[in-house]
Amino acid sequence: MTTLTAPAKAPTRTPPRHARLRVALRVLPAVLLTALALAGPWLAPHALDAPVVAPYAEPGGEAPLGGDQLGRDVLSRVLAGGRELVVTSLLVAVLVTAVAAVLGAVSALRPALGRIVERTADVLMLLPAVLGILLVTLSWPDGGRLAVVTASVVLGVPYAVRLVAGAAAPVAASGYVEAAAVGGEKLGYLVVREVLPNLRATLLALFGLRFVAAVYLVATAGFLQVGPQPPAADWALMIRENSAGIVLNPWAVLAPSVAIGLLALSVNLAAAALVPSTGRKAVPAL
Repeated sequence: MTTLTAPAKAPTRTPPRHARLRVALRVLPAVLLTALALAGPWLAPHALDAPVVAPYAEPGGEAPLGGDQLGRDVLSRVLAGGRELVVTSLLVAVLVTAVAAVLGAVSALRPALGRIVERTADVLMLLPAVLGILLVTLSWPDGGRLAVVTASVVLGVPYAVRLVAGAAAPVAASGYVEAAAVGGEKLGYLVVREVLPNLRATLLALFGLRFVAAVYLVATAGFLQVGPQPPAADWALMIRENSAGIVLNPWAVLAPSVAIGLLALSVNLAAAALVPSTGRKAVPAL
């Protein structure tokens, strides 16, 4: 038995220590923002539902970011309003990436089944995201956050499956996968041990993209009051509730909007920084 190895990597100009430092700096904002969002409810200086200042009061005094439409502290509600969005978006991104990885790899290994999966994905991708959320949540009125997660996963998987299936096709056609198939290895073994390990870069990049898409869908659902309901502290819900007073206190709308944008951007950058320079590994050949 001989061993085939991936082509030798070109010499890198960046010293390994500097490369690790650069990756850490790109990952750090996402870690800090996620930790702040998760710990935010315990860091809020005021009660979330108690008026502290006048409605739409300007920043100052006990409210550094002013008051919302009921005079509640905007800073406290911003600190507490990101945890559900972060947890829900992470859950959606993990589920979409996992389901798409398995379906995409199976589609590449079994072309007949793959054609059915891809045609189904093509049809589902025609459904607009907002319309899909409304269809699922209105047909499941008591679903709450679970209905939003279900809708986001259903809407996210078709695009992700098409991407993974395209990336997995060359891997499935490679010699070592065909040799394993001829050797009697089962489909599950081929998917888990032969195809998916060579798609690490694609799956990490896909996770970052799906997290951003999940933030968009979950925030849209919150803006439409599908899922979180008043008086819950939720970033998207804050934007909707305080839009009428944006002239009086812009921070009641700007603060949650900036938080959503920074969260999506930082996690996407972190996922891109963690993508390995090569997804290939040494593989045995007959």
